[in-house]
Amino acid sequence: MKIAIQVADLDASRIDGTRVYIHNMLKFFGKLDPASEFFLYHKNKFNPELVPPDFPNYKIKQKNFPLFWTQLWLCGQLRRDKPDVLWMPMHNIPILHGPKMKTVVTAHDLAYKYFPEYFPKKDLFKLNLLGKWAFTKADKIIAISESTKKDILKFYPSVPESLIRVIYHGFDAEVFSVARDFSIEQEVKNRMDIAGDYILYAGAIQPRKNLGVLVDAFNLFKTKTKSEIKLVIAGEKAWLSNGVFDQIKKSPFQKDIITPGRLTFSDMGHLVRGANVYVYPSLYEGFGIPVLEILASRVPLICALNSSLGEAGGDAPLYFQEKNPADLAEKIELVLNDENLRTEMIKKGLLQIKKFSWEKCARETLEYIKS
Repeated sequence: MKIAIQVADLDASRIDGTRVYIHNMLKFFGKLDPASEFFLYHKNKFNPELVPPDFPNYKIKQKNFPLFWTQLWLCGQLRRDKPDVLWMPMHNIPILHGPKMKTVVTAHDLAYKYFPEYFPKKDLFKLNLLGKWAFTKADKIIAISESTKKDILKFYPSVPESLIRVIYHGFDAEVFSVARDFSIEQEVKNRMDIAGDYILYAGAIQPRKNLGVLVDAFNLFKTKTKSEIKLVIAGEKAWLSNGVFDQIKKSPFQKDIITPGRLTFSDMGHLVRGANVYVYPSLYEGFGIPVLEILASRVPLICALNSSLGEAGGDAPLYFQEKNPADLAEKIELVLNDENLRTEMIKKGLLQIKKFSWEKCARETLEYIKS
């Protein structure tokens, strides 16, 4: 079978969940199905951390086309290569394509429907336009959680439920399910000016991640306990991130809030394993890969309870009311002061992650694409 895949997201400098997902699918597709040909289309140079494996059945095609790359250049390539199926790992498909070619799209989340105010107007218009076209025209849809599936059916009621299959994400066990290396961990923390105990969030810095509530909760916790613990908010600035940094500047504990910026995969693993507790306060996630990463790292997780986060976390995290900093501050204090609770949370986390892997995700995804 000839399978076409749009992999242009792997060119991006910022690494997010969608790009991690595509990268991990390509780690497995070529060896799971050596008899098929995979045509991988992208625009520029791959991000060095996201380069696909060099499988003999991967045919990589690259072109930096100036305008409407998907609708013009990719369409032209698909007509030449004549694949049996096109998999778009995001909700976007070419408007024009051969009638014999099947299309499969992956829906990661519909955050733009719930939080339109958090998106630049240009991006919001594009997401609504392409989302409607993809969900109503695709032959099959992969939803990365039951929550995302429900959102598709809610906002696009004409889509038949029978076209949607839920396939959960995995996590990188080679990065997160490993023992602590204290010497490298210390080198990473020294490089980021992190000393002593710390609460961690690592990921995109944008309004939907609800980091303002985390900063407020940290202020309440520090005021009450007089603790010397630090808060580390690591990750790249995404859209509309200035409000979070303004809030940090106004915090009475500004000197104890560290923002080291973008992390490599390796640095992320070491920073997570060294944390006393990880807080994931997001208002909405299609799945929430960091939930699995933290549980695999044997670190207690405090998590907002909304969208898909309960599906990923199960009963392992402590959950808090997403807009209630006092509730979050109380949970932080509880986890940091109760060693028995921490031990139990870690045990539950290790049981929960057994349900998920990238190989399982890739196998189920490839099976659905080809069916």
